[in-house]
Amino acid sequence: MSIPHSLDGFDVTDAVGRMLDQPVLWWQAVGLFVDHFTHWETEWLASFGDDALERKRVHALRSAAANVGARSLAEKAGVLEDCLLARLAGGPGEVPEASRQGVLLEFRRVWQVAAKARQTEIHGESA
Repeated sequence: MSIPHSLDGFDVTDAVGRMLDQPVLWWQAVGLFVDHFTHWETEWLASFGDDALERKRVHALRSAAANVGARSLAEKAGVLEDCLLARLAGGPGEVPEASRQGVLLEFRRVWQVAAKARQTEIHGESA
């Protein structure tokens, strides 16, 4: 199994390197990311108003994104998670809408790229 030389929103080389330089492990992680997060947006939106549940959903996304090399998504999710953790610790203020929008837009982009790359790899189609 080969890996893409470039994939928009992903540092594939770094992610594969952390997976013992085994592309098959990275593809498995991408498959899990695509499958597990298919309904993430709907579940995340439903969690608004419950900071603990929202933090749990954002944390899962951050971790999975970091695992597959989607650095920007992992960073944006990390910022949002920090805001939620601060609120859970009694901090004041609202969760910045810009932070949520940044996560949402980056998630949509990265998930679509991952899903397309996975389909291409499975079916041997050209990207």
